[in-house]
Amino acid sequence: MAPAKINLCLHVLGRRSSGYHDLCMLMQKVNLYDEVWIGLRDDPGVRVECAGVSLQGGEENIALRAAEVLLSYVHDPFSPGVDIRIVKHIPVAAGLGGGSSDAATVLMALNHLLALNVEQSDLAQLALKLGADVPFFLGSSPAWAEGVGEKLAPLSHSLPKCYYVLANSGATVSTAQVYRNVQQYSRCPGRDKPINTIEELVSVLHNDLESPALLLAPEIEPIKSSLLKSGAKGALMSGSGATVFGLFEGDAEAHAAAQHLEQSFGWWAKVVTEVA
Repeated sequence: MAPAKINLCLHVLGRRSSGYHDLCMLMQKVNLYDEVWIGLRDDPGVRVECAGVSLQGGEENIALRAAEVLLSYVHDPFSPGVDIRIVKHIPVAAGLGGGSSDAATVLMALNHLLALNVEQSDLAQLALKLGADVPFFLGSSPAWAEGVGEKLAPLSHSLPKCYYVLANSGATVSTAQVYRNVQQYSRCPGRDKPINTIEELVSVLHNDLESPALLLAPEIEPIKSSLLKSGAKGALMSGSGATVFGLFEGDAEAHAAAQHLEQSFGWWAKVVTEVA
């Protein structure tokens, strides 16, 4: 099972000469999962099947590349063929890290199934070759991520219990285009900021990619507004968008809000909680 993630904060600190951006993020895994099934066969090669999703390129193919990168790393001429079947429940290109999580799950599963004994630190280096978010899904959650996302520091304590309503109008945005639209940078509040109450958690919510994403998907703003009107303590776009999450104290009010968004606007909405 490959969990989704939300970015509780995402600060863009600046742009490198390479074109990549330095980030400071607080990420949390949530209990919305893709199903990732892996089988082994005698003939070589990696095959991926993902019903209803085109695999002619794009983020979904990251699962195939994960298997190829790991098998290439171990240099085993007798490696079996690998069949990967993905059942998508996490919206594609929605800021929830579905493709990255699928890739991390493939790395960990193959490492176990083939008894490759690749160390966690080496898996993390392979994961970074696949995408900046992939190393996060190998480790514990929640965690601060810095650099391009590869410098990870798990929180020493759990975040306050709450319920998140994820909402998406069906819009997809290009992560590369969102980053190209970034005009302003910010400073990260730092890992020492206390987050022991829901109010302290709400105070952390920040995403420097939200304004540039609005230029591509203006419906992000009414989704945020609707979540807040439905009782969310705070609302924020996750990652590079276009999914928005609202933070609720209670289970019943979160489910009532999700139902309202679905019935009144036809948006996809899902209630989730944190996972380690």
